Amino acid sequence: MLAVVFALVLQMSAADSVERAVEAGIAAGVFPGAVVVVGTSQRVLLARGYGHFTWSRESAVPSPDESLFDLASLTKVVAGTAAAMVLVQEGRLTLDRPVQHYLPAFIGIGKERVTVRHLLEHRSGLRAFLPLHERAASEEAARALVLNEPLRTDPGTRMVYSDLNGMLLGWVIERVTGQSLNGFTAERVFGPLGMERTLYAPPGELRSLIVPVGLWRGNVIAGELHDQNAVRLGGVSGHAGLYSTGKDLALFAQAMLRAGNLERGILRSGVVRHFTRRGAGNRALGWEMRDTTKTENTGSRLSAATYGHTGYTGTSLWIDPEQDIFVLLLTNRVFAPRTRNSITQLKRIRGEVADAAVLLRREQCEPEGDVDPCG
Repeated sequence: MLAVVFALVLQMSAADSVERAVEAGIAAGVFPGAVVVVGTSQRVLLARGYGHFTWSRESAVPSPDESLFDLASLTKVVAGTAAAMVLVQEGRLTLDRPVQHYLPAFIGIGKERVTVRHLLEHRSGLRAFLPLHERAASEEAARALVLNEPLRTDPGTRMVYSDLNGMLLGWVIERVTGQSLNGFTAERVFGPLGMERTLYAPPGELRSLIVPVGLWRGNVIAGELHDQNAVRLGGVSGHAGLYSTGKDLALFAQAMLRAGNLERGILRSGVVRHFTRRGAGNRALGWEMRDTTKTENTGSRLSAATYGHTGYTGTSLWIDPEQDIFVLLLTNRVFAPRTRNSITQLKRIRGEVADAAVLLRREQCEPEGDVDPCG
């Protein structure tokens, strides 16, 4: 009896550590609200909302099940990279084939040597950012700017994290499938995984569920993307534009952890291993690998095999296949932050949440005889 009580106390303390880290971020003005989901390949161990949609206590409390977050660059892995993994698995996309094979308009000096793999590795040679929303008056003009953008370095020689790579990957996927990126991901990724609230350009009837990311002349804006380049590209892009919930992203993370079980997922284990193998620096294919020299973002308890991604709006997902755990933190950091160093503080909070999540998994998944409660 005492052992059971002691275990419950430990369980509460780990969950309380998550809550303390998130509530401290709210109190410090880093973000007004957040959702945390922690789980394994088989179970969700914690799913909770904190704070509010805005700094007003009268606004809604974020819900893991229903609240839609602007994922920003999490779009790159949940949509673009996931779609590429499906197509590689089916033999329809070849990673070492030149991008020009799929997008003939991608022309310029040296660009014939840029491969799809280079896009996923962020080693294409393209610059990090291009202000399409300022330089292009239409979606077509924006697309042309990206396709005609000259290389800054030789392909494969330098890693420069670039939104342009995500855009191009999305267009490659559209050329291969003959579908919009929106349509293909809904049909082949989100639908099969039961991700019912993961979508581009949410319709008006969902607006009340969207966690706002900005103000316009003092009024709360919900449903307007933070990434203006994604807006210029029609709201659907491989680099940003996707909305999702904590519940849906938990299903996605579990599918990644269940790789190989095609009855409960969409990807074979070999494809997942190939895409999440550490390459140059801390990059894999589309995914970012845990930086073991730092505690920011991933803490100190996740393994070196951990992969994931972050989003500028304040989102992050980390998946540790060795310890069978995922840690999801969704915030709206860009909504009228009340501190000047919100990114730095958010990185620290992510690390604290990740460390507490590993302890939570150990406590809730302690084997009972021959039975693994989380297996």
